[in-house]
Amino acid sequence: MSRAADRLTTNVGQPLRPTGERVPARCAFAAFVGRDCRRTRDLEDTAVPQNATPVVDFWFDPACPWAWMTSRWMDEVAAQRDVDVRWHVMSLAVLNEGRDDLPERYRELMTSAWAAVRVVIAAQRDHGDGVVKPLYDALGTRIHPGGRSDNEAIIAEALAEVGLPAELAAVAGTTDVDDLLRASHTEGISLVGTDVGTPVVAIDGVGYFGPVVTPAPTGDAALALFDGLVAMTKVPGFYELKRSRTAGPQF
Repeated sequence: MSRAADRLTTNVGQPLRPTGERVPARCAFAAFVGRDCRRTRDLEDTAVPQNATPVVDFWFDPACPWAWMTSRWMDEVAAQRDVDVRWHVMSLAVLNEGRDDLPERYRELMTSAWAAVRVVIAAQRDHGDGVVKPLYDALGTRIHPGGRSDNEAIIAEALAEVGLPAELAAVAGTTDVDDLLRASHTEGISLVGTDVGTPVVAIDGVGYFGPVVTPAPTGDAALALFDGLVAMTKVPGFYELKRSRTAGPQF
């Protein structure tokens, strides 16, 4: 899911390093949690060694069916290939803030979308990066193939499945973690620009919106797509390749 470039407002300030210089937007989340900004490399840095394990940073909103499809493909790749996948949240609600042209149904979806993503970022804050993917899986399975929209029950069940405190659900209806959520969102969106959406996938620091796939490729097809994306990231001037979708998510 995406939105027009001229309507995006994230309202996230850039914190300062101890030296007084501005922290790059892509490092905003790391600054919030006191972590070095090393999960994605600067494009001007020395190239990653050819035989190094690829680092894949994956930004998702649990509410997005297309991000869910892409995450299933990424799981298939990780099961067959040595890759270091790091999972992060971004927010469709943040992405679409300030838009007055949304259909009513989509506006309702954006309001509902705050709940799950807030719970994920709160769980990450309190329990570490390792809980992000299991919690995403538990939420997404209920939301997408499960076809459910009862946020309160979905969140409670997902927390219980992953073994996380039920109290985390309370953050769903508050703004307590929104600064942290916006920082993680900005870290991903700053890699790709403002006229895209979720998912954002970065391979060794080079990010793109997508891939958008349905159904999720498996086996050799999953690896072929991944290898194609790796090749694409090595071409500095490559920006966009797209065709209109003719099918919805096939879970």
